[in-house]
Amino acid sequence: MSFVQEHAKYNWDDIRLSIYAKSARDVERALSKPRLDLEDFKALISPAAEPYLEQMAQRSYALTRKRFGYTMSMYIPLYLSNLCANACTYCGFSMENRIKRKTLSTEEIERECDVIKQMGFDNILLVTGEHENKVGMKYFQQVLPEIKKHFSYLAMEVQPLDTQEYASLKQHGLDAVMVYQETYHRSTYAQHHLRGNKMDFNYRLETPDRLAQAGIDKIGIGSLIGLEEWRTDCFFVAAHLQYLESRYWKTRYSISFPRLRPCEGALQPKSVMTDKQLVQLICAYRLFNNEVELSLSTRESATFRDQVYPLGITSISAASKTQPGGYADDQEELEQFAISDERSAAMVAESVKRVGMEPVWKDWHQSYSG
Repeated sequence: MSFVQEHAKYNWDDIRLSIYAKSARDVERALSKPRLDLEDFKALISPAAEPYLEQMAQRSYALTRKRFGYTMSMYIPLYLSNLCANACTYCGFSMENRIKRKTLSTEEIERECDVIKQMGFDNILLVTGEHENKVGMKYFQQVLPEIKKHFSYLAMEVQPLDTQEYASLKQHGLDAVMVYQETYHRSTYAQHHLRGNKMDFNYRLETPDRLAQAGIDKIGIGSLIGLEEWRTDCFFVAAHLQYLESRYWKTRYSISFPRLRPCEGALQPKSVMTDKQLVQLICAYRLFNNEVELSLSTRESATFRDQVYPLGITSISAASKTQPGGYADDQEELEQFAISDERSAAMVAESVKRVGMEPVWKDWHQSYSG
């Protein structure tokens, strides 16, 4: 049993029509309930909820402060390699793009870690393209213990792996894994994943199941907003979260909501989400689930991030470079996508303080470890 079977129970078009059929009464009913179900979540992401955004924001703020206090977890991505064996229409690392390719050596990783530590970070996200031969388990097992010496909390965003491989990496210092389905629409997924192992929709969809079975502390899920109709895709993220929490209750979960950003060979979004709609989505996730961590990356502008920090966000990236070697030796031609918030880590931390919150440079804690 995995989420693949649960996913098969839903019909995409039926879900989409159901969301757009929600009324003001459905929204008010959802806002009156202490505990929301998936039908309530549909109402809160529907067009009918847009006039209720202020009410949603106030409740989201209160629920976030109650659960997470006035703290904001800070993390930084470290890109280890831009080698990739997949052809994906939306990614600068796609094998079909003619960019310079690089995989960091242990010496180069050490220099990157030194620069990152000087910024104050103790929570790091390791990112690679998906190339299991040259950037696979042998490489991960070599570099993770060295990186773990520098940071108390280590997350990864790499190709999906088997359960026993995740268990092995946990022994090498891995704490969390972010794995985004990109889109939960099968045929759209096939249109954007043209070559490579990432073409396997089911294997990717089952990855959070394997992660939880391997005992990974935290799992991040989400969809790439813009590949498909965003409201329906984001419903599936909520359904996926509900399924995971019901089966693997010892694991922590986070949700990200990346919007398509410019990159080499990039396509135009099929579904455009406005800033106001992203705020609506953030608040809807918080009202639906008081415990889930919500992460906002430097894909979003500095102005937007500063405004939405208090409304439900619990973790943010800062000073991000999306190319291997970007901190010690900046080379923009290697980057995965263009970031929007280009402020330094110190400037982002100050912006967090200005809205009455305290930046925390490490992850909250390692729950249920041992």
